[in-house]
Amino acid sequence: MMSGNIPSILIVDDELAHLDSLKTVFEREGYKVSTASSGMQALEIFRTEKNDIVLADLMMPGINGIDLLKTIKNISPQTEVIIMTAFGKVDSAVESMKEGAYDFIEKPLKLKVVVKAVNLAIEKQSLIRENAALKQALEEYREHRVIAESPAMKPVLETVRQIAPSSATVLILGESGTGKEVISRLIHNSSPRSSKNFLPINCAALPETILESELFGHEKGAFTGADRRQEGRFERANGGTILLDEVSEMNLKVQAKLLRVIEDGLVERLGGGEPIKVDVRILSASNKDLDRLVKEGLFREDLLYRLKVVTINLPPLRGRPDDIPLMAGHFVQTMAARHNKQIEGLTSQTLEILSSYSWPGNVRELQNTMERAVLVCHGKAITPEDLPPEIFSIPLVDTRNITVPIGTKLEDIEKMVIKETLKRTRGDRNLAARILGIASRTIYRKVPVTDGQDQ
Repeated sequence: MMSGNIPSILIVDDELAHLDSLKTVFEREGYKVSTASSGMQALEIFRTEKNDIVLADLMMPGINGIDLLKTIKNISPQTEVIIMTAFGKVDSAVESMKEGAYDFIEKPLKLKVVVKAVNLAIEKQSLIRENAALKQALEEYREHRVIAESPAMKPVLETVRQIAPSSATVLILGESGTGKEVISRLIHNSSPRSSKNFLPINCAALPETILESELFGHEKGAFTGADRRQEGRFERANGGTILLDEVSEMNLKVQAKLLRVIEDGLVERLGGGEPIKVDVRILSASNKDLDRLVKEGLFREDLLYRLKVVTINLPPLRGRPDDIPLMAGHFVQTMAARHNKQIEGLTSQTLEILSSYSWPGNVRELQNTMERAVLVCHGKAITPEDLPPEIFSIPLVDTRNITVPIGTKLEDIEKMVIKETLKRTRGDRNLAARILGIASRTIYRKVPVTDGQDQ
């Protein structure tokens, strides 16, 4: 589509005089112009160029304007097609508009009318692109929004506020799934570099040779398969921010090259001889003990000092229980919108269960759990039945609080545990059955409703 800020137009007409005239007009208007004298030639050009606008004659031999319109809209729905014809029949106009034509112009052409129609089509595309960009930005905000009201997160957010305006390197430590990339994005978005690129790279996800090329780029012929020059992440992030996630997985060779970037602001492509100056803020993240890796000779001590000018320690989700209901509600709202489901929230019992779980996978596990719950939910709210079985792996009943006199029968002990569980589930027998791993009919049999023990 649009190359830079220069819109492209493909003009299709089997009358060469019209073709040349329109080409001259639109080149003067600043368009990148391609021409075709038949529908078949137009399709060959369009499949390569994906032009923003197609201005096509209706009556052409072979593929006519309507057929060309249908094919182009099938290939690229966002391309606007304007039909021209000397045969200004109403039915032709109606058919072309039904098939998605932006406009219908009669010949002999009035150049001002044609130019205005094309310019309006470009304005429409610009608005659509802007709306799409705003929607994507909103989705990214929802996806990466930091939800934190617990005391454990206040020092983290205060540190972010203080250091975001600087260019200092930041090392973010925390268990897997605690939101290290989210905090990195918050730092970038709160900095003067926010209008530039934020490029994360997972150092653990790439083989060593590919990681080096991905970070620093390579020249053509630098290694087998390098058939062209490629810029690395540091070059593409110039002026912005790069996140080195799982930085502990870098080998010592790549660590040495990274140290040079930090100290001198220079990167050197694989197979290249000339260093390239870059201005990139470096954030790094790890779920490992980097000091221990230094002692084991697996991580450079000088690099670690340069990476941790500022260190942020993210608490695990189990250390910020006040945030669990807020985050669960946020994820449900986001996932419901994504999957086009009408879900208003979570029941109090569901929130109690979520707050009682230890979340070994942290925020990422909570997010995935809420997405699954949204997908399987049949009502207006997420209920305990919508949660996966592993959420119930930690018992909600503290059996230490149940006093069992010596000589109590096993049947009576079972009844006591069921009653205590019913108290914790506020009388929800189906939920109690799931927690205890028994059939709900067993609960009804051992503790009938007439016992009055459900609340």
